[in-house]
Amino acid sequence: MSGPALRKVDSHSAIHDAALQEARELTNVIERFWRNGNKERALKTAFITIEHWQTRTLAHADAEEEGLYQEIAAQSSEKHEKIMGLKRDHDLMRGIVSDLKEELSTNGMNEGIIQQLHALIIIDELHNQDEMKVLPDH
Repeated sequence: MSGPALRKVDSHSAIHDAALQEARELTNVIERFWRNGNKERALKTAFITIEHWQTRTLAHADAEEEGLYQEIAAQSSEKHEKIMGLKRDHDLMRGIVSDLKEELSTNGMNEGIIQQLHALIIIDELHNQDEMKVLPDH
């Protein structure tokens, strides 16, 4: 069983919005550091951003999959299919975050990191919109 905040559209949306806004801000900081030639600060901030994705968005995704998604999927076959798509989104985000962490550790900061962080934000935005449509009280 998932917690009540995950089952209410308003509170669940607020959780998503806060984490996504933080991710946007961190990505913007990385980009400013990078564009201004402060590569070391960009790299440090990129690692902080990866940690943010892991501890906020992906930890939230884990909680959704352990309870909320199971509850929703049990409601109907249509919702079950939508939940499978939402889980796929989580897997995509996990894969990108893992790849980014590996790239940063192996090769350091580069332009591609910034592009992938922006892509991650877009995936999460679209995911959040789809997820709000399947919550029980939506």
